[in-house]
Amino acid sequence: MVTVMSSIFLRIYGGLLFTLVLVSLLSGIVISIVNNVRIEDYREQMVHSAFRLAAEAIKPVTAETREQWLRDQEVSQLIPFRVVPVAQTEFTKEELGTLGLDDVNIRMLNENAAMISTPIDAQWMLQGQVAEITEQMASASLLFLRQQLAASAEADHQSRLNYYRDTALAFPVTLTSIAATPLTLLQQRLLGQGAIVSVLDMQQSALRLFAQIDDNGHVLQLGPVPLLNLYPFKLTLTLGIFVLASISMAIYILVRGLETRLRRLERAATRFSQGDFEVRVPVLGMDSIGRLAIAFNAMADHIQHLLGLQKEMIRGVSHELRTPLARLRFGLDLVADATSDDERQTRLDGMDHDIQELDNLVDEFLTYAHLEQGLPKLNLKRHDVNKVVAQVVAEHLRQQGKISIEHIPCNVLNPRRFVEIDRRYMHRAIQNLVGNACRYADSQIQVRFSSTQNTCRIDVEDDGPGIPEADWERVFSVFSRLDDSRTRKSGGYGLGLSIVKRIMYWHGGLALVSNSPLGGARFSLVWPRKQPDRL
Repeated sequence: MVTVMSSIFLRIYGGLLFTLVLVSLLSGIVISIVNNVRIEDYREQMVHSAFRLAAEAIKPVTAETREQWLRDQEVSQLIPFRVVPVAQTEFTKEELGTLGLDDVNIRMLNENAAMISTPIDAQWMLQGQVAEITEQMASASLLFLRQQLAASAEADHQSRLNYYRDTALAFPVTLTSIAATPLTLLQQRLLGQGAIVSVLDMQQSALRLFAQIDDNGHVLQLGPVPLLNLYPFKLTLTLGIFVLASISMAIYILVRGLETRLRRLERAATRFSQGDFEVRVPVLGMDSIGRLAIAFNAMADHIQHLLGLQKEMIRGVSHELRTPLARLRFGLDLVADATSDDERQTRLDGMDHDIQELDNLVDEFLTYAHLEQGLPKLNLKRHDVNKVVAQVVAEHLRQQGKISIEHIPCNVLNPRRFVEIDRRYMHRAIQNLVGNACRYADSQIQVRFSSTQNTCRIDVEDDGPGIPEADWERVFSVFSRLDDSRTRKSGGYGLGLSIVKRIMYWHGGLALVSNSPLGGARFSLVWPRKQPDRL
């Protein structure tokens, strides 16, 4: 019975499912890695400007006023800042070596909160704990920048802004007038009151922040500040293309192997049709294609065997026909030369015997060809095999009386005598064995039937010259002629035992030969009591 996964199509579907699961896992891992990198980059962008501007703002603050400055910033920015000597921080020498004066270090305290550190100079480090890193950190950047510009002269605003662009700012910042902004009157009024105004740009998925730095209408515009999108269109499109390409490649690999094996089978069939009967298909696995290759090889073996059998039978039949035909030709000459009616009738009787021999030969030939070419239509029914044996023995006793043919009674229970057989073919097989024994026996033949729970057996023994053990296999070959006294003593066509062998084959059994205690040969038929189901 073929298992479920032996189907080539289920293997392809299984391969595609495995590929889909694998690609999905890989895509999930890639998305996770990419998003982690993007989140880290986003966090650094959000806090970089605010903390670098704070570090620039605290540089000129004296030690006496530094604590007050930190408290003021905590109130306005809601960020608890502190200044720590570099030597007292938790950073190793290697980490300090990689942390430049313009860099920011982020150490996550939990899923949202983080400790931000950035150098003020070579001796001091500015640190601040942020409850959550969001786009609102850009507001802190704008507040620090407004403080720095408001503390300087108006003429220096642009130069200081350029300086901060190079050293501290992570987002674009421009200095413009309030009239040039896309703000509404309400938003402009809020700017005048010192508020930070945020405008969402839907097209760019970004924020723009505005802060007024003086009473002359000068406004700082920061942005666009991109919003964090964990699944942007380009990333989704790239992953989608990757998934489709991977599945397409898997389909190609799976179907390519199937196509290659089918082409190999096609080439073998073409060569076979052109007369190359030796060609066979390699069997690679037990899937549908593998089973098809096995079926092709079995078909090729059977056809090659039939062709060989056909050639052998043509040679054998032509040889067997020569003798009776020669006798018929000779008989015709004798009939023509007969001088009396009795002599003419004798010659005609001899010719009739030769014709009967030809008829028997044709019958043997057709029977063997029918059994050899394929599964015959067996009419399997339960029959008393012992009665069939007894019938065959009685028929041969009526035909001749020179040899004693003894039917050994069957000693098994009556139900075991009933076996599934094709009565006509089984009768023919027993008849051929008994007839063969009659030709070679000196005076005695014994025939017996026996059975067990699973098998049945018929033995036909004679007291003739026997068969050498070296010829036991060859004796069942078609047109086999053994060069011993058994062959020389009597004729035959060399088809009878071949027919017996084929009948037993189609009954799922064997035809065997061995030595008999009577001194001659013992031919045995062995087959199962229960015949397998045939399609």
